[in-house]
Amino acid sequence: MSDLFWLSEAQVERLRPYFPKSRGKPRVDDRRVLSGIIFIQRNGLMWKHAPAAYGPPKTLYNRWKRWSRMGVFATIMTELAAQTQDTEILMIDATHAKAHRTASSLGGSKGGRGRLIGRTKGGLNSKLHVLADAKGRPIRMFLSAGQTSDYIGARALLSSIPPAAALLGDRGYDADWFRDALIDMGISPCIPSRRGRKEAIPHDADLYRQRHKIENMFARLKDWRRISTRYDRCPILFLSACALAATVIYWL
Repeated sequence: MSDLFWLSEAQVERLRPYFPKSRGKPRVDDRRVLSGIIFIQRNGLMWKHAPAAYGPPKTLYNRWKRWSRMGVFATIMTELAAQTQDTEILMIDATHAKAHRTASSLGGSKGGRGRLIGRTKGGLNSKLHVLADAKGRPIRMFLSAGQTSDYIGARALLSSIPPAAALLGDRGYDADWFRDALIDMGISPCIPSRRGRKEAIPHDADLYRQRHKIENMFARLKDWRRISTRYDRCPILFLSACALAATVIYWL
């Protein structure tokens, strides 16, 4: 069984303050259940295919669904990130996650309303917007439908941007309102100008080269197969998977 654990006892103890309090009957072993959840998310499996050593698949799924809807995994990521994040330099970017057939059935009354799945040139997908620290580690996330512009993600994340010297972003974030908002916060925008601008706004090209760190982060998140492909109809569950992966990869 030890080979199946994805979390050490010390890591579980770091997470334990953020677990909901158990009421009545004691909870099934947290380390075992969380390891089973990570195993499913990492390998892109159906819940019923979880190894028997993790316990009943229904227990894994119920814990996953209940804690996700309570915001437990999102809280864990943001709280752990706040303890060690390096926010002298910040980065913002977004990536698409293709929606699997099981998540993207958009017809009829069941529809796609509220699922945050949209149609782009690449098909049906969702868009994960991320604010990262100087090392490219995610500190805030926002999920939208795939066709949503980067501006919308920037607006959603703006209020959660911590104090910083500079923020790096690609041309998709070149908007006067976003630049002005950052400057008002004392943050220098390092964003290349759109090709359509009449007068280009200069940026620090050497500093901008560090933006590859957030792109590398997206690549690592997508090593988790239930993130590279979205199987969950519920956007809360998918965003929780992204937060859990970020926690395991970067914050434990």
